[in-house]
Amino acid sequence: MGADNNKLRLIPAIDRLLTVVAAEPELNSYPRDLVIACLRKVTDNARAVLMQGDDAEVSPEALVASAKYLLDKQTRLSLRRLINATGVVLHTNLGRAPLGSRARASVADIMEGYSTLEYNVDLGARGSRYAHVSESLRQLTGAEDVLVVNNNAAAVLLVLSALAKGREVIVSRGELVEIGGSFRIPDVLKQSGATLVEVGTTNKTHLYDYEQAITPNTAAILKVHTSNYCLIGFTSQPDGAELAALAHKHNLPVIEDLGSGTLMPLTVGGQTEPAVTERLALGFDIITFSGDKLLGAGQAGIIAGKAKFVAMMKKHPLLRAIRIDKLSLAALEGTLLEYILGDPCSNIPVLAMLNRTEAELKKQANLLLELITQYGRAGLAAEIVALNSPAGGGALPAAVLPGYGVAVSLAGMSASKLESCLRQQLVPIVARIQDDRVIFDVRCLVEADLSEIAAVLCAIS
Repeated sequence: MGADNNKLRLIPAIDRLLTVVAAEPELNSYPRDLVIACLRKVTDNARAVLMQGDDAEVSPEALVASAKYLLDKQTRLSLRRLINATGVVLHTNLGRAPLGSRARASVADIMEGYSTLEYNVDLGARGSRYAHVSESLRQLTGAEDVLVVNNNAAAVLLVLSALAKGREVIVSRGELVEIGGSFRIPDVLKQSGATLVEVGTTNKTHLYDYEQAITPNTAAILKVHTSNYCLIGFTSQPDGAELAALAHKHNLPVIEDLGSGTLMPLTVGGQTEPAVTERLALGFDIITFSGDKLLGAGQAGIIAGKAKFVAMMKKHPLLRAIRIDKLSLAALEGTLLEYILGDPCSNIPVLAMLNRTEAELKKQANLLLELITQYGRAGLAAEIVALNSPAGGGALPAAVLPGYGVAVSLAGMSASKLESCLRQQLVPIVARIQDDRVIFDVRCLVEADLSEIAAVLCAIS
């Protein structure tokens, strides 16, 4: 079906559209070149639709309205706040750990101007960016020394590059994990220049498997904590103390990629996550873990352990390429201060969310239900439902976090359409769909979120 030339001739010229724009104060606030570019885009789109034989609205008012929508979309920040009503505490796609108030204040302070990033005010000379958190991390982990880079994958890469390049690293087959985004432990090992030596089987690896694999070319034994999945049933692995003793018997360092990492013993939803202090006490020489998971800070990779090994990493040329930036460092320092001051479970959002009681969550769900029903929106049905929330972010994979949420349906609108409308808000609302209803899990919501959800539900048409 071809284009209707008469309809094509109806598409206004850009100059004519600019006269309509001139009467729109809001559009006049945009740069003229940007306005013209958007007008050209919407007219080109309309022309393409007509060329295909389909109908398109080509009145000046309609095209300017389309350009206005495009301008708004192009000039709106893509990275922005959203409301997490999924119940997934460490949602990787939604930024993992939200920062506590002290960490946020620290980041805001550093953003406003210059900082002491690499300046020692006592000496009036150059300082180290790592010094801002090293003492706190040594105190909280019990490690001889620490180093911080931009994420845990980088931490593992640096450790292996410094300690094992050109030599062999022994890893259990049951721990050759994919750590997200298709990044896999074997790939990280290869990139570091180390050679992977697999031992044992997927479900069972014994101490003698490690010992039999040790050769004069062995550089280290690597244990990878299965923080993002669980093997259950007929399984076994040597405990940490046994593995450390074996490595030290052969004068080898033993490394653990602890993944999500926690600075304090943590039992949530029936699963216990080992603390960094506990693993170091077993004899591990180097531990690596994330900053933006169970620790509750911004993105960072933390290396903690024996000073002689950390010193090798501090001298490695890779360190500069993967160093932590000032804003992530500020978030980490502010978060660590909460641990030092002694009330992290109240002041670090991740820990507070993971430890919320069923009674507290039911009260929150009731409040959301009340706010929704107060609007009296015709066709809107809502009720409280019991839910299980995952920890997410490759942490506590077996944990079951019971809680509550509010299930909503809107007459004449499918759950998928309603969920899409929620996502398209200026502050997107991300929720679940279950049994053709939209579910707002309240575990990760604050009181202001509840009011915003209720107001949006009332306004959606």
